[in-house]
Amino acid sequence: MPPPKATRREWTGLAVLALACLLYVMDLTVLDLAVPALSEDLRPTSSQLLWIIDVYGFMVAGALVTMGTLGDRIGRRRLLMGGAAAFGVMSIVAAFSTTPEMLIASRALLGLAGATIAPSTLSLIFHMFRDPAERTRAVGIWIGAFSAGSAVGPVLGGVLLEWFWWGSVFLLALPVMGALLVLGPKLLPEYRDPGAGRLDLVSAGMSVVALLAVVYGIKQAVQDGVHVVPVLAVAGGVALGVAWFRRQRRLPEPMIDVRLFRIRAFTVALAVNFLSIFVMVGYVLYLGQYMQLVLGLSPLAAGLAAVPGAGGFVLSSQLSPRLVRRFRPATVVSAGLALAAAGLLLLTTVSVSSGMVAVIVASLVVSLGMGPVFGLTTEMIVGSAPEEAAGAASGISETASELGGALGIAVLGTIGLAIYRGGVADGLPAGVPAELADAAADTLGGVGAVAAQLPAADATALVQAANSAFVSGLHLTSLVAAVIAAGLAVLAAVALRTPQPAPVEDDQEPVAVPCPS
Repeated sequence: MPPPKATRREWTGLAVLALACLLYVMDLTVLDLAVPALSEDLRPTSSQLLWIIDVYGFMVAGALVTMGTLGDRIGRRRLLMGGAAAFGVMSIVAAFSTTPEMLIASRALLGLAGATIAPSTLSLIFHMFRDPAERTRAVGIWIGAFSAGSAVGPVLGGVLLEWFWWGSVFLLALPVMGALLVLGPKLLPEYRDPGAGRLDLVSAGMSVVALLAVVYGIKQAVQDGVHVVPVLAVAGGVALGVAWFRRQRRLPEPMIDVRLFRIRAFTVALAVNFLSIFVMVGYVLYLGQYMQLVLGLSPLAAGLAAVPGAGGFVLSSQLSPRLVRRFRPATVVSAGLALAAAGLLLLTTVSVSSGMVAVIVASLVVSLGMGPVFGLTTEMIVGSAPEEAAGAASGISETASELGGALGIAVLGTIGLAIYRGGVADGLPAGVPAELADAAADTLGGVGAVAAQLPAADATALVQAANSAFVSGLHLTSLVAAVIAAGLAVLAAVALRTPQPAPVEDDQEPVAVPCPS
């Protein structure tokens, strides 16, 4: 008996799920454009600004697998509805935050809410569409929602920032989440896994604390210098991470099946995927600030300038299936990474007075190169695992993706910040009060307020020194990213092969496949 065909209800439900995933990506892209405005309003320190930007990704990464297991136990639709409601509430809190600490906390809770949404959508799609052909079409639409989010986010964010305050970008979530809460119970089926594993809260807490401790230590070391507190934070985080890994090996129902890392193809593909996202997300952090604060573009103009890059990503990711018909996947991945490295090198040519063309071309080249990489490496990760562990492999892939993006912001952002602070300190006019000098060296967004309190000549010298220091930071981080991308191109060409499933020693209940971002 052939599987049942989807009805209008299932296709309408797919549209609702696609909107949720589109928003999931938009929430990451719109904030880049809002950084200059929120920096001027909230006056965060450099460390606080990096936390504002990347704590969302860290919380999603730390909670993804936990939320996937929770959804298996309480129901995917119920988890999705609860996450949507929490996402809407915390979006309002983030939009009206009055201090950096309040915004960091609300972004962290947004990450937890996002982690409840992400694991639910694809699992529900697989239960809504039983016909293989319809399921393939539905998954294609679902994947397209992510590319659309990366393209639409900067434009909508630019429009809002042109007319409203920086917090308005968070309010984009409200109509979508409202529609999901109204239509979800009517259109989406409920699903629970009767064999769902036990929710290990100890492992979940260990993973989040270990991750945040390491990142905190790195950021504090850059902001305040290497001393006992950041060293202890990093050491404690690493020790807790090792303890977490050992715990997963002992548990009968671990959060992540660490035995999969014994499969060479799985580990190599995961490393390439992780570092590719690290590179891609890390360098984007600087572009919105460069276009608005250095070149003086409006938020809308900066958003429109990001469209070619987003379009290149959409185009190349959709062409990926055709490319692998003619070339080996490893070849396509390697060539894409090499092209991305060339685009990143182009960013080292921008200057304080000019660079708009270079930014647009570089973004387009990087996106064209990276588009096929993420999809193909994800397929290699899942394809290299045994069939019964495919769900677990997908969960690891998604967690690594979120972690790679967040670490890219943290590490490359920290490198750029160190260069910026050193450059501002060297270029400050004589006689600038220490308090104002510290404020100018903290973030580029705070330079305007400091310059307004100085004589005209000193203000001009300060702005020039800050812009030059920021561009130097952009050059170095782009160079580091280019070197990583080039190294990954070589690794992909040499080490990636068509993955072959490998046996797992005992049965492992797979976790549901979460949304990629």
